[in-house]
Amino acid sequence: MLPRIADSLSFLYLDIVRIHQDDTGVCAEVNSERRGTETLYLPTAALSCVLLGPGTSITARALATLARNGTTVLITGSGGVRCYAAALPDSLTTTWLERQTRTWADDNQRLAITTAMYEKRFGKSTVPPGTNLTQLRGMEGQRVKAHYRLLAQQHKIGRFRRAYDPSSWDTQDPVNLALSSANTCLYGIVHAAILALGCSPALGYVHNGNQQAFVYDIADLYKADLTIPLAFSLHASTNPEAAARRSFRDGLRLFKLLPRIVADIQELLDPDTKHDVPDPEEQLVDLWDPVAGAIPGGMNHGTDA
Repeated sequence: MLPRIADSLSFLYLDIVRIHQDDTGVCAEVNSERRGTETLYLPTAALSCVLLGPGTSITARALATLARNGTTVLITGSGGVRCYAAALPDSLTTTWLERQTRTWADDNQRLAITTAMYEKRFGKSTVPPGTNLTQLRGMEGQRVKAHYRLLAQQHKIGRFRRAYDPSSWDTQDPVNLALSSANTCLYGIVHAAILALGCSPALGYVHNGNQQAFVYDIADLYKADLTIPLAFSLHASTNPEAAARRSFRDGLRLFKLLPRIVADIQELLDPDTKHDVPDPEEQLVDLWDPVAGAIPGGMNHGTDA
């Protein structure tokens, strides 16, 4: 199922609120000294995904209502970055997960999608025919290093080398600190979108062997536009980590990242097909058939005696 992510309320982020169910519907209560208690009713039927940030509590009745309406609930960090857990509705179709699994398990299709990811980053026809995975990795590394050199020259900071060492975090330069912080925020947003589509964040095409492998794959599509220029712009910051997080959130409003993630995943996994949004009430479960494809479930397929 492709969530209605382009609509204004497809992804709703909430924090420091209490979410509960009353006789009217699911509502969020906000308490403040200045304005007292305010209640906002959530349009559960129109929400594809709800991101619950710090300071949020939710009752079992409210969570059950969201699940019945096919809404994915994500537990995230501040501002919707970092995804810690997810509650996926039973009605969420496996269409995209199945497509992801098939292309991931086939070496030829996996290489084709890896190539498509490269061309999304660096332009059409940038990969010569017959390029293998090793050559593709080398080409990607050269282009990223060239991008680093160009930004270092623009900001007049001398030679830059990407480094990520959690054990020596405080000794790193401001650009590396800002880049690591912004990338973590980016991973959280991408993780949330992947789960909302019903895909697996663990089945990556370029990255492998980690529960976030597909997250890293998709996040790489946007680093050159979002996190890398941002990190270099903070080379003189006294607190590059916090500045990167704040600037990243502000930039998301202009970049419209979530709709772009969904469109890119759809194009990568199934570029030749236009998919309609299925109605969960119409058909929840199909039966698998290797010849006929999906056939209706919930009916007796036995032959008459």
